[in-house]
Amino acid sequence: MDDELKVESHGKDLAGKDLTAADLTNSDLTGADLTNAKLTAANLNEARMTAADLKDANLTAAKLTSANLTAAKLTSANLTAADLTGTNLTGANLANANLTAADLTHADLTDANLNYAKLTGAVGANLTGVILK
Repeated sequence: MDDELKVESHGKDLAGKDLTAADLTNSDLTGADLTNAKLTAANLNEARMTAADLKDANLTAAKLTSANLTAAKLTSANLTAADLTGTNLTGANLANANLTAADLTHADLTDANLNYAKLTGAVGANLTGVILK
């Protein structure tokens, strides 16, 4: 894995990259293309990922505590057992995302799109103002 990712990846093309268990704590991934990226068990705590494209990304068991995912594209992303405690998901697109057993305690889901998202066993979700179908 590329240790330089810990510093700055603002707007980078990381589509399809294998970042399994990468330590991306506090990284700037604003606007990054992470489509189809493998981020299984990655540490993304406090990462800045505003408007990042994570379509079809695998974030199984990823740590996203206090991350900023405002307006991020997480369509069909796999967030099974992800820790999203305190994460800002305002305006994020989580349509068809798998959030099975995810921890959404204190996550901000205002205006997030959760159409057809799988929330089985997810905990702590405040769905006020969320778009659901």
